Amino acid sequence: MDGATRDDILYGQLKLWQPRNGPRVSMDTVLLAAWVRLRARRHRFVELGAATGAVSLMLARRFPAPFSIVGVEIQPELVRLAERNRAENSLEDRVVFLCGDLRDPSLLPAQSFDGVVVNPPYEALGHEQEPRGRVSPIPSRSIARHGGTRGEVCCDLGDIAAAASRLLKDHGRLFAVFRTDRLAPFMSFLLARRLVPKRLRLVHPRRESPSNLFLIECVKAGGEGLTVEPPLFVTDGNGEYTPDLLRAYEPEGL
Repeated sequence: MDGATRDDILYGQLKLWQPRNGPRVSMDTVLLAAWVRLRARRHRFVELGAATGAVSLMLARRFPAPFSIVGVEIQPELVRLAERNRAENSLEDRVVFLCGDLRDPSLLPAQSFDGVVVNPPYEALGHEQEPRGRVSPIPSRSIARHGGTRGEVCCDLGDIAAAASRLLKDHGRLFAVFRTDRLAPFMSFLLARRLVPKRLRLVHPRRESPSNLFLIECVKAGGEGLTVEPPLFVTDGNGEYTPDLLRAYEPEGL
């Protein structure tokens, strides 16, 4: 891909090629990878919408073998960068990237994964697929923000919930990061697919600001009982990053 940059991620733990104009690693990428918890004998994961592979590679760095992960991405140029990143970080044995549409039930076998991770497109699509926000003229960035370009919708929240439920084993877990102003519809889609919220943490830019992101963990066919963890504040009163936020950049995660 023209215009790609090679960047140090997680204090240099990962080297990542990513498009200069397109989806790039951000704080929510790091938070999602740090949010994942691994249960005993639950080590086969899939990432939906892997882009250049950052979350998948971060998780493979965090969790030793037998942990493995498949990253699904619909854009071939991003898959090529993801495969390059996998090779440069010597993670070929535990990370696979697959070019395909997460809505395709033949892409991966059903009920074959212990965990799903996803950072869904952030912008809602309104009536007749008109986006609520301005659509980027750069296709890879538009898909990351809106789930598609003008006239083509790659996925929405319902598609993501359906794919996660289809791919997860019973009692498998979904880990996601998303915008707080869309918490209610996201939970509705999850519950409709038997993905029961079990752990929730709200992220605030600063202590006096409302939450703009949330982290959620769901269990497929799980029982009731939701734990709301203490809020995560990104910066303190002096504008410095908080210890909570900085923990997301360490191998142990949140």
